[in-house]
Amino acid sequence: MELKKRSEVISRLTEPEELITLRNKLKEKEIYENHIRVCCGTPCRSSGSLNLLNKFREEIKQQGLNEKIEIKQTGCVGFCQGGPVVVVDLPEQKNIYYQHVSIENVPTIISSVRNKEIIDDLLYVDPETQERIVSLDDIPFFAKQKRIVLRFHGKIDPTDITDYIKLGGYKALPKALLEMSPEEIINEVKDSNLRGRGGAGFPTGIKWEFTRKAEGKKKYIICNFDEGDPGAFMNRSEMEGNPHQPIEGMIIGAYAIGASKGYIYTRSEYPLAYNTLQNAIDQAKSLGLLGKNILGSNFNFNIEPFKSAGAFVCGEETALIQVIEGKPGEPRPRPPFPANKGLWGKPTNINNVGTWANIPLIIQNGSSWFSNIGTNRSGGTKVFSLAGETKNTGDVEVPFGTTLREVIFDIGGGVVEGKFKAVQTGGPSGGVIPEQYIDTPIDYESLEGLGSIMGSGGMIVMSDHTCMIDTAHYFLEFAHTESCGKCVPCREGIQEMLSILDDIRKGKKRDLNLLNELAEYVKETSLCALGQTAPNPVLTTLKYFKDEYIEHMEEKKCRAGICKNLISFHITDACECCGQCAEVCPQECIEEGEEKYNINQEKCIKCGLCQERCPYDAIEVI
Repeated sequence: MELKKRSEVISRLTEPEELITLRNKLKEKEIYENHIRVCCGTPCRSSGSLNLLNKFREEIKQQGLNEKIEIKQTGCVGFCQGGPVVVVDLPEQKNIYYQHVSIENVPTIISSVRNKEIIDDLLYVDPETQERIVSLDDIPFFAKQKRIVLRFHGKIDPTDITDYIKLGGYKALPKALLEMSPEEIINEVKDSNLRGRGGAGFPTGIKWEFTRKAEGKKKYIICNFDEGDPGAFMNRSEMEGNPHQPIEGMIIGAYAIGASKGYIYTRSEYPLAYNTLQNAIDQAKSLGLLGKNILGSNFNFNIEPFKSAGAFVCGEETALIQVIEGKPGEPRPRPPFPANKGLWGKPTNINNVGTWANIPLIIQNGSSWFSNIGTNRSGGTKVFSLAGETKNTGDVEVPFGTTLREVIFDIGGGVVEGKFKAVQTGGPSGGVIPEQYIDTPIDYESLEGLGSIMGSGGMIVMSDHTCMIDTAHYFLEFAHTESCGKCVPCREGIQEMLSILDDIRKGKKRDLNLLNELAEYVKETSLCALGQTAPNPVLTTLKYFKDEYIEHMEEKKCRAGICKNLISFHITDACECCGQCAEVCPQECIEEGEEKYNINQEKCIKCGLCQERCPYDAIEVI
């Protein structure tokens, strides 16, 4: 773009009426010296945060404090078990973190804001020191993270684009359109060492370059927002908490690749994220950030959200394309790759939500800044969903190279009960990593070397109360249910592996070498990534926990007390004959004896309700 033309565009960028109106609106927001932010992400909503938000608005209005206290909803803060969460900003104390807030607490919080006070009873209490922590930033869960993708989460109202712009959002877009050529943008992304956050870890800049150089005037980009992993919720939180960042990344990417249309593929199980996304797209259009002649340039681009019925296999890019085209969600052989022949046969670039969200950071701050975070081969941070038997659950963002120990113990707080046993990374297709590798750095190569994968970011922590055979069966069963059944290795091989695992859970002897060979065969010959990675839980548990397999078959014993065919419940001498166990037994198999109650083992279905109800811990598993 010639200098005169560029000057005209910059002038156009700073003068349109919609942006003048926007600046005035932002200026009005600055009159508040006190701010109350109510988390309205899915976890907090399930705890009643919307009622809490309405109560705050009602109380502030009644007390005539509309011009002194700003009340806003935000997306997920990230620390899920604290909900409903309220964060308060006072002039001299920011990010006051209140957890488990109820409707009854609202008047007290408003009074504390007026008096510049802090409510001790609602603060987070460190379980180790018993110290009450005031600021969100000082809570160990947050203090150990490096939040750049999630930097605005819990701070902005995701339904109001002006909040994103006020904190620096959409600064990267004019820089990309006005100061950089498409080739310069692609080179910047390549130099950043950004790798795909959807699981495969392919270098993003190289992928973009393939699509830009592909023949064809019509090109598409797609945001893969099909998050179907059990225990994974990072993409949902990213889209619910700040949809504008991946949208900005998509606009920049479309300009670099030469695409005029983009799709965001999501699933119907995410209604809040979908509605938030649609609202964000509408607002971007109203400000000239999407549509024709974006920011006064000659670049035209639109985004359309696509809601699918949802299937795990549709997270695979060729299956995802099939669904948008109105076809069954089945993967197809590659090549040709989508970069050359994708949506409706046109060159198509597909990236995950997290990948697109990193683009504005790279363009605004530079590739050197980004690549200096993380490792030599993987730049930046990765957002994980920390779940399972960990004390602290939620969204965690750490630089590549951070160890599993740092995430599980420093951020997650360790396991709730018992001893740490293993962690599974990468969702149902990931491997189970034992305690001996707890100091492994988190990067694509290190996890793959242990038989696991990065995946999209699920991280499930397990204690010694977990049975590895049952775990392998659970994840394999999920993969079998979600398989499209198109190729024989996946369809038949997974079914046979399930049959073997089911027999072992019952204490039957099966050939472990056969199970291992079958798993390797399915891994090597399946058509798509679902079948190719589905055996990982089996292969890693066989590798690291083979003694448990042998124990199940030889000793008819499940050390974790999970496999029902190998356990029995017994009432000990600690029984006080209160009868509560008999009251909840659905089989009526608990009978009163002379000195204690007894369980009829022939009638017992091993549901465990009696053990849960017993107030004297008098029922044990053998």
